[in-house]
This record gives sequence, structure tokens and C-alpha cells, in this order.
Amino acid sequence: MTTPFYVSPQQAMADRAEYARKGIARGRSVVVLQYADGIVFVAENPSRALHKVSEIYDRIAFAAVGKYNEFENLRIGGVRYADLRGYTYDREDVTARGLANVYAQTLGTIFSSAAEKPYEVELIVAEVGEGPEDDQIYRLPHDGSIVDEHGSVAVGGNADQISTYLDQRHRDGMTLAEALKLAVDSLSRDNNGGERSLTAEQLEVAVLDRNRPQKRKFKRVLGGQLSRLLESGEGAADSEESAESDGAEESTPESED
Repeated sequence: MTTPFYVSPQQAMADRAEYARKGIARGRSVVVLQYADGIVFVAENPSRALHKVSEIYDRIAFAAVGKYNEFENLRIGGVRYADLRGYTYDREDVTARGLANVYAQTLGTIFSSAAEKPYEVELIVAEVGEGPEDDQIYRLPHDGSIVDEHGSVAVGGNADQISTYLDQRHRDGMTLAEALKLAVDSLSRDNNGGERSLTAEQLEVAVLDRNRPQKRKFKRVLGGQLSRLLESGEGAADSEESAESDGAEESTPESED
């Protein structure tokens, strides 16, 4: 009779975490940014049928990277939880924090179970509030932990590099065009420091707009509207650069005096 091969619990968990991280890293990134009127979701996703960003409830949206079938199951479960809770109690009782806790329990249970492989997914759950200070953004890694994010967050692919880029450039009170331009710029950068061009056809964009008169604040930004926003964002960036250069030229004679 042979002796069973022993693996320490720490090593087993480390192996499962590495397996999940590798699967997530193969997916294209998703960026979520706060702007003056709400929260914008930007994903590199040429498909118009398989969405990475979706509505969950009135003020709540969901974004994910990784294996589509796994995060789609989680999305459907989140919609069912939200509908049941809103119907049983009150629509105001459905919150991003409550949904994030449900997802955390599900992911944590799967990750710690030896009977099945860990989910190769990373999630973002966001809720738009009455004002920017009331917005909520939660990031949920594969192991079921919850990270409370503010301002900007990126998941999937080269998320660390993108997050650093966003942290250095994101500011409060940005317009939708400015936030969209920043998100696209961050997604356009590769691991080697180079840049590539992303067109409207390669992007999936949605917003939680706090100023919408409907209860449902989620809407997708498509077609001509997305192209116009990208063009206006580029125009605003160009005007800022020219203003900075003009200011530098004007200040030169004064400094010489």
C-alpha cells in the first residue's frame, strides 16, 4: 500500500490562487472610473453579444473578467438575488455592498473547496449614489475577498500597470468624455510601455448616470454617441496641452526678467 502524497494547506491554497490568477490575466482588462455625473465602465471587448458589463438592479452594475461562463453564472445569480430581495422587502434594500457580500461568500466557498477548481474570475460591483461621495465600488478577486475602491479601478490583463496609470491621472469632477478618454488611454498601453489604437468598435462602454430621470440608472454607450464622446475627449486633451504650452511660453520672459 503506497503512502498518500501530502501537500500542505498553505501550498494547496497558493497553487489554487496561482491557477486562478493565470486564468484572469489572459482576459482583456476592464476599467471603472468615477466621473462628475456617475460611474463609467470601459472594457476592451469587440463582441456585441458576450458582455463584460451588465446591469444588476436600479443603481447597480456588474463588470467582470476571466471565464465567461463562470462570471455569467455569477451575474445571473446576482440578478436573482436583487430581484428577490427588492420584491420581498424594498427596492432601497438592494445595495452594492449586500451584493458584494453574496458574491464574496460564493467565491470564497468555491476557492476553499477541494472538490472543484477555483473560479477564474475577478468582479467589480458598483452602485451610483445621489452624489459622488455616495458612490460605491467594490472589487472582488478570485478568493472572495472584498476591496473597497475609490476613484478608479482596473481588473484583468495588466491591471497593475493600468491602475498605476489611472491613479496618477484620475481626478474628481471629470466629465464623461474626459473619463472615457483616460480609460481608453490606459487600456491602450501594453506591458512593454507601447501604445496601440482602440476604436469604438473594440470597446464596450456603459454608465451609471445619476442624473437619469428613470429609476434604472444603467445605460450602454453605443455607436455614434460613443464615437462623439471619444472625439470630444481627444479634443479636450489637445486643448489642455496647448494651454499648458502657451502658459509656459508666456512665463519664460517673466522668469528671465
